[in-house]
This record gives sequence, C-alpha cells and structure tokens, in this order.
Amino acid sequence: MTPDELSAAIRACLEAAVAAGDLTVSVPAEIRVERPKQREHGDWATNIALQLAKPAGKPPRAVAELLAARLVELPGIKSVDIAGPGFLNIVLDAASAAELVRTIVEAGPAFGRNQQLAGTTLNLEFVSANPTGPLHIGHTRWAALGDALARVLIASGAQVTREFYVNDAGAQMDRFGGSILARIKGTEIPEGGYHGEYVAELAAKVREQRPDIDDLPLEEAQILARELGYAIQLAENRQTLDDFGVEFDVWFSERTLHESGSVDAAVDRLREQGHVEDRDGAVWLRTTDFGDDKDRVLVKADGEKTYFAADAAYWLSVRDRGFPKKIYMLGADHHGYVQRLKAIVACAGDDPAESVEVLIGQLVSVGGARLSKRAGNIIELKDLVEWLGRDAVRYSLARYPADSPLALDGEVLQKKTNDNPVFYVQYAHARLCSLANQAREHGVERTAFEPALLDHVTENELIAALAQFPAIVAQAAELREPHRVARHLEVVAGAFHKWYDNCRVTPRGEDPVEDLHRTRLWLAEASRLVLANGLELLGVSAPERM
Repeated sequence: MTPDELSAAIRACLEAAVAAGDLTVSVPAEIRVERPKQREHGDWATNIALQLAKPAGKPPRAVAELLAARLVELPGIKSVDIAGPGFLNIVLDAASAAELVRTIVEAGPAFGRNQQLAGTTLNLEFVSANPTGPLHIGHTRWAALGDALARVLIASGAQVTREFYVNDAGAQMDRFGGSILARIKGTEIPEGGYHGEYVAELAAKVREQRPDIDDLPLEEAQILARELGYAIQLAENRQTLDDFGVEFDVWFSERTLHESGSVDAAVDRLREQGHVEDRDGAVWLRTTDFGDDKDRVLVKADGEKTYFAADAAYWLSVRDRGFPKKIYMLGADHHGYVQRLKAIVACAGDDPAESVEVLIGQLVSVGGARLSKRAGNIIELKDLVEWLGRDAVRYSLARYPADSPLALDGEVLQKKTNDNPVFYVQYAHARLCSLANQAREHGVERTAFEPALLDHVTENELIAALAQFPAIVAQAAELREPHRVARHLEVVAGAFHKWYDNCRVTPRGEDPVEDLHRTRLWLAEASRLVLANGLELLGVSAPERM
C-alpha cells in the first residue's frame, strides 16, 4: 500500500463514518500521512483526527477511535494504534508494505516525481557572476545548489526557467576593459581595475584577435579590449558551468535593458504607480513607502542611470516575460539588498510576499585547496572540479542548507571510503548494479514477485526508507532545500548495506532459485532506482561500477 493509497483509504473510512451518522464533518480532499519519527510507532501516522475534532464537535481521541475501528478492517492494514491526544499510528502487513517495491520498479525514473507544484511558473536566478573574471568557489556553491533546486522543483511539477543575469553594464566593465588594455600596452593597471594572470591571458587573446589594437586611438582601443575580453571571459564561464553540468535557459544581459530603452520605460512605469519623485535634480524611487531604510536614486542629477534603475527595469522585464514569481539566490554579502529588492517589487505594484523569494547563501571554504595562480586570491570553480571531481563537488555542496557556513574537507572528498558521503551513496548504487549482474549469472530473474516474503527486519527498514523518497522530494521543493534529497539518499544507502549483509538475492551453492530470491531482486532494483533518481536530482552520476 502506497502513501497515496493509504490516504485514500483513510478518506474512504471518514466518508463511511459520515454516511453512517457517526461524524458530521466535511471530509478533506487530501489527507496527509507521514512516517513516524520513531520506527516502532508504526509504518505511517496521521493527525487527521486532531484536525477534524473541532468541526466534528468531538474529542480528538473519539474521532481517532471511530477511524481506527474502520481502518483495521481494511486489507493490508495489520494494526492501528492511537497515540497521545489522537494521532493514528498505522502498521501495514508485510505484503501490503512491500507492494511499494512493485510500484517503484514499474514507475522507474518517474518514481519520486509529484505534482505538488503543478501550475506554478518560476524564474530561478542563480550564480549571475560578473563577466569580469573566472568563476570561483562562491559561485560553485550556487551553481550546485541552484541547479539541484531547479531539478527538485521540476520534479514536483513546477515550470522552471533557469536564468543567469549577466552584469555587463556600468563602470566595472570600463575598468575591466582598461585593465586588459593596460596589459596589452604594458602600462599600470588603472585604479580599481582587475589583476591576476587571467587578465594577461585575456590581453593575449584580444591581441591575437586584433593585432592592430595598439594602433587604435586610446578610447577606441579600450572599448575594443572591453568587448573582446568580455566575450572571451563570458564564453569561458559558460563552458566552465557546462562542464560542471549546469545549464541555463536564459542568459539575460543587463546592457540590453539600457540599449532597448527599458530602463527609461521602467522609470516612467514606476512614476505611473505613484512612487517616483524629482528631488534635488535627481529622480528618486520612494522605497521607504515599503520598508526600505532610505529612498533610492534612479537617475542622478547628471542624467546617469543607477544600478537601482536597472534592477527595477529587470524586475519589470521578468513580469513582462510572464513569470508571476521569481527566486533570487544571492551571496552572503547581499543581505542589505533584500529589502531594496522587495521595495522595487512593491513600487511596481506587485506583492513581494507572493512574487519574490530571496535565498541567501553563506560562505564556503575547502581545506587543502590551492588558490588560483591565474586569478589571484580565489579558488576557481574549474580548478576545484579538476581536483576533487564534479560529482564530489556537486554532491558535497548540495547536501548542506544554503544558509549554513560550510567548510569542506578536500582530503575526505578524495577518499574512496564510507567517510566520503558521495562515495557512500554512489558505491551503494554500483553495488546494486553488481548484484543484478550476479543474480543474472545465477539464473535469478525478476519474474515472480511475492511481497509477503519480504519480512526480514532489514527489508522492512529498507522499504520504509524507499517509501519516504517522494515525500522527501516534495518537501525539498516546497522548502527550497535540495539537501534533504542528499541526506535521504544516505539513509537509503545505509538501509541497503544492512539488508545486503543479511539477505541473499542469489542461492547458496547448488541450492535452487526460489521466489524469495526473485522477489528480493525486485527490492534490489527498487533500491537502485531510488538512488539513481535521487542522484539525478542532484546532478550527480549513478555509476554502475566503482
């Protein structure tokens, strides 16, 4: 019996109680069941009796007793206990519990997916690094987490657009071009410019493309250095992300907002909303109307548009492109930006509580990593992946909440032992693939399936862990916490290893193949599928051998 089937059975019992006149209550369309925190409390639990007690005009335990009496009569339910004020703890018989194995195998790669967020359209922005240098370890965390979050949201029915906002406008780009040109000419890097050997590499590539750059007027040469250097660096960053397994649906250029007139249009639209005023020769957005600590300048007295004006234009472009909701994933140094962002949304006439979510990530460090010689005092993403491997980096960064400071142990992540979490999970998958091959060699095939035979304690524990997977995925999507998937995979891997040590899938010696072996092969395949499906949600490979 699957959780959905049990939920439907409880609903049917409620409807029967209402029809019999035992309860006078409106039966909920969906009834939630979940795993008890303590395994000895049963296979599943529900608090529906507590929810219905007040509208039914009865004590919670009285409602629970009415439900328990009907539930225990259903096939597949072994016992129903009432705990505390009215919680129902339900124990399934072995055959009913193990039916989930068939469900998993038949669902295949679709197992774990749900429709909890069906009808939800989201724009998810993450990484969004300036194109003035290589991607570093901070970007790596958002790349891993952002892509994993997109995957669990999609697995829960949401329509998600992954977006990278390219900050390719403003003074930073001029300093970037000036830094490249200084390297070409052998002059001093301008104040506030960019250092590091990567700038020299960009300069060499720019000169290779345009050998005549030294002969151009200074202003023309600087623009050329900026544009060619920008194109080269952005292409490198895109390739680095691609190698990391992270793809974006949209690469949104900030400069297009200025070139298309969208920034001017945004100021006019915000003025129409009644939150723009002219003061001291400048144009201001009254963000204090919506909780910001001070009003923000949109257009300076000299006519120059501010970053804040571009941010406002960008939000309006998001809405105009049909996204009712946007999730921003920002670094630890962006705490002060959150209220300003929400004030922009409110000034534009949208409800920040409904339209915007902001996830703030904390800093990450890796013990034993070498700083980049070419980029200066940072750890480059591509160097980190080359050192530890893509799977180790992605899994390790995805298994922690975004808002927790993180220190990874590079030495542990290189080990092929159970101390290394990604190895522990991937090894379980590879071991299951090997087990399937061994079974084939012994003539064990996935034909007969007798769920009642899966009654060993380790089988019960493994099936219970597998059963939780869809709820974990749904929870990860709802809470924006993909690390829950990683942590649960470790639970599944641990339950599998215990089962493997206690239960044989192949017969001993010359013993004949029995239905028990065939049925256990089903359980092995169900376990493999859950591990593979979970790793896919994290963007991590599921190797067949290690």
